[in-house]
Amino acid sequence: MINTAAFVISSPDVSMCPKSTLPEYAFIGRSNVGKSSLINMLCRTPHLAKTSQKPGKTLLINHFLINSSWHLVDLPGYGFAQAGQKQRQQLKTMIERYCLLREPLVSLFVLIDCRLKPQTIDLEFMQWLGENEVPFSIVFTKTDKLGKVRLAENIAAYKQTLLETWEELPPIFLTSSEKGIGRDELTAYIEELNRRTAPL
Repeated sequence: MINTAAFVISSPDVSMCPKSTLPEYAFIGRSNVGKSSLINMLCRTPHLAKTSQKPGKTLLINHFLINSSWHLVDLPGYGFAQAGQKQRQQLKTMIERYCLLREPLVSLFVLIDCRLKPQTIDLEFMQWLGENEVPFSIVFTKTDKLGKVRLAENIAAYKQTLLETWEELPPIFLTSSEKGIGRDELTAYIEELNRRTAPL
């Protein structure tokens, strides 16, 4: 359960992130996948993370302190088509440096729009995470936008695509920011990881 959530800092590079040993969980996905809305839903705080109808709103590494005991991180979205080549490369470098160099990072949550067929950019990013041994989970967003049958079909198709290259699937969560779906499951999973990573 998330009781308190407070903004800490926005950083342009991993080297400027908080000097902290608290466990850290980062959320990432294609631009406009509903990342900031999901963070606000999890924290029950409507305006904690800035949301926008315009893709590419998040351009920095945003840290939030949760329950005074762990950090939630809002990472820039990848694949922002309207950004120039230079900015896209800068964001790519920022994200990769964070994923590879941020020692407190326990797990990444990769957000996927459940309404879409598997997108190459998402598959390639998850492949990169796997190759670099970055722990991650998949979070399907906007599940309230589909009927139960169609949603089940889309998720099954996505799993099948992943199993073409993966021997084992990462943890998978179904969420809806508007309906509050998946909040309990995600926070319980984070709490379990916190217990596992706590010093003896």
